[in-house]
Parts: sequence; structure tokens; C-alpha cells
Amino acid sequence: MKSSLKIGSVMGIPIKLHITFLLILPIFAYVFAINPQPFGFRGVEPAITKYSLSVLTAILLFASIVLHELAHSYMAMRYGVKIESITLFLFGGVSAMEEMPRKPGEEAKMASAGPLTSLVIGFVCLFIYGNLISPNPALSQNPVYLTIWILGVMNLVLGIFNLLPAFPMDGGRVLRSFYARRMSYVKATQSAASVGKFFAILMAIFGILIGNLWFPLIALFIYVGASEEERSTRAEVTLENIFVRDIMTRDVVSVSPSMNVEDLVKFMFEKKHMGYPVMEGDSLKGVVTFTDIQKVPYVDRPVSQVSDIMSRNIISVPPDAQASDVLRLVTSKNIGRVMVIDNGSVVGILSRTDLVRILRLRSE
Repeated sequence: MKSSLKIGSVMGIPIKLHITFLLILPIFAYVFAINPQPFGFRGVEPAITKYSLSVLTAILLFASIVLHELAHSYMAMRYGVKIESITLFLFGGVSAMEEMPRKPGEEAKMASAGPLTSLVIGFVCLFIYGNLISPNPALSQNPVYLTIWILGVMNLVLGIFNLLPAFPMDGGRVLRSFYARRMSYVKATQSAASVGKFFAILMAIFGILIGNLWFPLIALFIYVGASEEERSTRAEVTLENIFVRDIMTRDVVSVSPSMNVEDLVKFMFEKKHMGYPVMEGDSLKGVVTFTDIQKVPYVDRPVSQVSDIMSRNIISVPPDAQASDVLRLVTSKNIGRVMVIDNGSVVGILSRTDLVRILRLRSE
């Protein structure tokens, strides 16, 4: 079951809705419906109008978040970073980038582009409401125009909140770029992550004291995110300048597409690997893993062939690729191994286990 639904593309970037967004959207709409003016529509009648305006405001708010993420993505694309998608989650939007710009100036510009976009949207909305709508009694009494005020305030809050130096939020990335001018990238990440964790702890304590559970939830998101990015950055830097050809397994063990699944299970236990390329002669047909086997009922395994369950979507890298790039690839695709292909021929295989082993050796 897919956890995200694609709703369109902007600048060639797929825009997706995560299942958690579908849960939070009605909550936001309800909050706008029960709050009094000028931050909600309580008292607006009939009820259908109140809830329609609340839903519209919630949708416009998340559309603003998409613009926030598009600003990040646009700046990243200017520096040659590929953007795979933008996904709306429970706590906002996330741009899935191949990598983060390493140069401090580039990261600072990319990170600040989103909050600045939110601030601009906020100031423009409040300017329109304060100078064009509020002075006109006929317009100011119409609850439809209240959406502009709410949108302005929410975008200002969004912009200011994201500029907090709580890594891995935007302000935390700006902070890392500041540190990176004075120390190594890994050390800068560790320092920014420490500040981010400190802010997360303060935010959680504040939320508990005022009885608001949103703050501890956001704090958990920040704390875990800081820890994960610190770990992944250290791993990527450790693997830099190590080439795939130096650590790949050259003696590739393959299976035939005509092998039945029951024999494949025995073969896996014998060879002690969880995934294999599927070869027919010198031709690579696909990849089969233990996960594919688990989808086949026991009674069907003697009559099912590898060709029936293998994945034909082959993810490969050349032998001169860097190990750090492969680490990002297997992490983003959530796969256990990649084929190493040179001039159309399979010359090796590199697994996530191989990468972890090299990381441990380089860290000792």
C-alpha cells in the first residue's frame, strides 16, 4: 500500500500527499471553525459556510507550505541538486533532495529561501487585508476575506518558526552553514544538531508546562531528525573518496529465472545472502530478494519460478561511483543492494551490509 499520493507536478517536481496529511487537514479545518475571529470562523452562520471557509483556509495554508518547499527546491536546483519530490506530511512539507549543497553559502541560501517565501506571503496577505479590506466595512464584515488575514498570520508564524536555529529545520541549516565556514562539515553538523536537540528539549518542556501536546510532538520530530541527519552526514563524509570498484563483491552469485522458489529458498540458506541478480546467460533480467519470496505462499513455492516474483526494476551504479552516493541511493530507495554494471555487463554487487562494514572499519 502506497503511503503517498501524487497530486501534480510543479517545475517537474512531483507533489505528493502523505497519508498523515489527510489526517491533519480536517483537524486544521476544525480548529479554524471553532476559533473566534480574527483567527477562526466561530459564529459564522450557516454552519456550511463556516466549515467551507475553514476547509478553504486549511487548504490555502498547505498550498503556502508547498510554495515554501518549492522555494527551497528552486534554489537547490540552481546549484545542480536533483529534487525527487515534495511531500506534505503531518508537520508540513518535505523536499526529497538527492543531496544537500555542501558549500556554506549555497546551503544558507537554499535553507532561508523557504522561510523568506512564507514571510513574504504573510506580509502581502496582511498588507492586502489591512489596507484594502479592513478600511472597507462591506468587505471587512464578509468572513470570506478573513481567510486572507488568517493566511497572513499563519505564514508569518511558519516563516519565523522555521528560522529558529533548531537543526534540521531551516534555521538550523543556516546555523550549520555558519559553523561550516569555521570548521569541518561533520563538526558543523554535530554542533548544529546539538543546538537543535537543545531547542527540542526546551520546546518539549514548554509544551508540557502549558499542557499543549503539539510542542512535545514537534520537539520529538526535531530531536530525531537532528540525530538522524548527524548520523547520515558522518556516514557520507566517511565514505567519500571510496569508489564502488574498491569495495564491491566481484564474484557475483546469480540465479536463473527458471529456478523455482522452493529451490531459491534452499539456495539462499546455503549461500547466506538475501538477494541475487537474475541472469539468463550474460543477460541481467532482474533482482530477487527474500522479501519477494515472503510474498509467495508455501504451497505455491514449488510451482512458482524466480521470473514470477523477481523485480525487473534494476537499480545499478557504475564501478567508478562513490560509496557515499550509493549510501544515499540505498537509503532513499530503501533497498539492500545495487548491481554494479560496466559497459552493459554485471561486474559486481554492492550491498548495504558492505557499506556498513566499511563504515565500521573507517570509524575505528
